[in-house]
Amino acid sequence: MLLIAIAAEVVGTTALSRSDGLTKLVPSVITVIGYVFAFWCLSIVLRTVPTGIAYAVWSGFGIVLITLVSWIYYGQKLDMPALIGLAMIIAGVLVVNLFSKSVTH
Repeated sequence: MLLIAIAAEVVGTTALSRSDGLTKLVPSVITVIGYVFAFWCLSIVLRTVPTGIAYAVWSGFGIVLITLVSWIYYGQKLDMPALIGLAMIIAGVLVVNLFSKSVTH
């Protein structure tokens, strides 16, 4: 469910970047629906996963995925510091998920 929440947030953020300050109807509606659905899914996750852990995974994967979308679809360039930073985010999420006793699986 957390992965669905992350995907919905990425869809919402992608549409937000195309909404021209929420002045274009279709991307604005997609943004609102994406965020509402994402938070609904996240609220279900928070029944069993601690808030800090869920949010760390949510934000980490969300950052990486929206960066990949921007790179692949919109041609945004990633320099070496950006790639290193993204690798560190991924490593942090993996450490939390694989080694933290706070995470319930």
